Amino acid sequence: MYADKDLTIRPVTEEDLQALWTLTYKEAAPEWKQWDAPYYEHKTVSFDDYLKDKEKRIGQDDYWVIEVEGKIIGSVSYYWEHKPSQWLEMGIGIFDAQYWSSGYGTRVLRLWITHLFNTLPLVRVGFTTWSGNHRMMKVGEKLGMTLEARLRKCRFYNGQYYDSIRMGLLREEWKP
Repeated sequence: MYADKDLTIRPVTEEDLQALWTLTYKEAAPEWKQWDAPYYEHKTVSFDDYLKDKEKRIGQDDYWVIEVEGKIIGSVSYYWEHKPSQWLEMGIGIFDAQYWSSGYGTRVLRLWITHLFNTLPLVRVGFTTWSGNHRMMKVGEKLGMTLEARLRKCRFYNGQYYDSIRMGLLREEWKP
C-alpha cells in the first residue's frame, strides 16, 4: 500500500469488487470510456460474470485500486510487453469524473511508479495513450516521462484519426 494524503493505492480485496464492477462494467457507455482507448469496444458485464474472474483481480501485484478518503475511484495496473527483457507498461483508470483534472492521476502514477521501481527489477516503465487524451499526456510530462514514440494516425475514433502515444521513464530519471 502507498499513500499520499487523502489518496491510497493498494491491492484489490474481495470487498472492492462491487465498486470496481460498478465503475467499469455496469454501464454500457461510461463517461470515462471517452478517454480510455475509446476506439476499442466496451461491453457491459454482469456482476456474476465479473466475479468468475475475481482471482485475476484480488491480491494481485499487477492490478490495484485507487482510493480517495476510502472511496474507490479507479485502478492502476501493469502488464508485460516483453517479460524476458523486463519491458513493462502501466495503466491507470480514474473512472469517477469528479476526480478528473484535479492532479489525482499524477499523484497516483507517482506512487505506482515508485512501487514498480521498488519491487521489480525494471530499467524502464512506460504507458501508451492516444493523442485525444491530453490529460494523460500532461501527466506523463509532469512525471518527467519522455515521448518515446508517436505512431501517426493509427487510432480512429468518431470519424477522426489520432496518434498513438508512447511515453517512458528510465529508473535513473525517476524523481519521486
